[in-house]
Amino acid sequence: MPPITRLMLNAADAIFAQNLSDAGFPVKPATPNYLEDPRGIDQGISQFVATPANTEETANIVKACASACVGILPYGGGTGLVSGQIATQGPAPLLLSLEKMNRIRAVHIAEDIMIAEAGCILSDLHNAAEKENRLFPLIYASKDSARLGGGLAVNSGGLNVLRYGMARDLCLGLEAVMPDGSIFNGLKRLRKDNTGYDLRHLLIGSEGTLGIITAAALKLAPKPSKTGTAFLTVPSPEAALNLLGLAKHIAGETISAFELIAKQGLEFLTETLPDVRQPFVDPPDWSVLIELGTGEALDPDALLTTLFEQGLDKGLILDGIISQSGQQRDAFWAVREMIPEANRRVHAVISTDISLPLSEIPAFFAEAPPAIQAEIPFRINGFGHLGDGNLHFNVYAPKGEKREDYLDHSVNLFRLIHDMVMSKGGSFSAEHGLGRRKAGELQRYADPTKLATMRAIKNAIDPLGIMNPGAVLTDTTALSEQDRTE
Repeated sequence: MPPITRLMLNAADAIFAQNLSDAGFPVKPATPNYLEDPRGIDQGISQFVATPANTEETANIVKACASACVGILPYGGGTGLVSGQIATQGPAPLLLSLEKMNRIRAVHIAEDIMIAEAGCILSDLHNAAEKENRLFPLIYASKDSARLGGGLAVNSGGLNVLRYGMARDLCLGLEAVMPDGSIFNGLKRLRKDNTGYDLRHLLIGSEGTLGIITAAALKLAPKPSKTGTAFLTVPSPEAALNLLGLAKHIAGETISAFELIAKQGLEFLTETLPDVRQPFVDPPDWSVLIELGTGEALDPDALLTTLFEQGLDKGLILDGIISQSGQQRDAFWAVREMIPEANRRVHAVISTDISLPLSEIPAFFAEAPPAIQAEIPFRINGFGHLGDGNLHFNVYAPKGEKREDYLDHSVNLFRLIHDMVMSKGGSFSAEHGLGRRKAGELQRYADPTKLATMRAIKNAIDPLGIMNPGAVLTDTTALSEQDRTE
């Protein structure tokens, strides 16, 4: 491998990276794509990225980092929104990307299980399951670039949580490299295994602070024989919640998704992405996108028709369209999936990832906007996965004004929203994780016993503090320069 030549922040980085390279490990300078935040908020400082091709190489790189007290920053698809994959201060850690570990090792159709490496892109897993007439249900807007390891590391959610659960609910077993370089061989395909502490669930959601997930045993689901999708307008979030209850009564467990969409989100689409075809000429104040997936014996369109008729009678639905083709269904979902992109183009003052008990959602929508707009006519786009209580409640500058002029309000806006959410028994992080950006919020809101236990686990498993330093726990900071060079 040719020598690495790049301007370093300090000699230790160059010497360590060169030593890895001389030992035959795949290490290269970190190009800008590894250091960019999808929202353009943070800029990474890491200078090298290691790209191991297998678990053994990953383990040896971790051992080398542990020996030299060099921090490791796990990197998935780079789609994280809380800077879990970007170090912004402290000694620059080594980026460790599993992009080369993208094999599907096995598919066990009789068991509805797929064994896949952490570097697999989600859409590739979807396609592999499709070939076997199965469904891998973990899906979100960044499916074409997000990787499995990152999704498990933050316990991501997405569009199908209502029916299939979060990432951890789809994982039966894990293979991982621990902070000392040892390999946890936990790729079991068992649905029942009560043999002590479940390291799988400890690693899932730990955001790379306890180990590097290298492969997973994933649950597949039967692919629905029939799919029905409808875009329905509703008078309020409360009506949407009541409509969800009615849908459960009529369609039972066949509901795959139930998304709440606000008028502001549709207006942002019109403003920034006019080619996205919307179902209604005049954007309704509130609408829901519902999808059913059934077996051969049920007719999802008939169920949706019944829902529409009963919802109309009860005043829960104002209007609606039931998709008549796969093309129309795709068009419906394009609206929902492009709203985050429209949001990014408008540029939010703050973006949140909150969850609430379902019964608290109507009160939140009644109380939060007036409090936010008490002095300034901020624009608000509150939308998301109503079926599981996860909302993205984002605040934007008044129409015609610049986001930059209102950034000094961001701290107070976050505090107002998060305080209100926590007072209602909710969470300030629903599906995106904590990363570095929300680690301070954990210190503010977490139960003291939980926080103390988390610190004890971190210190026990990663006593050197090399695993994703600075993420999740603010007191687990990047190592000092003296520590790194001794």
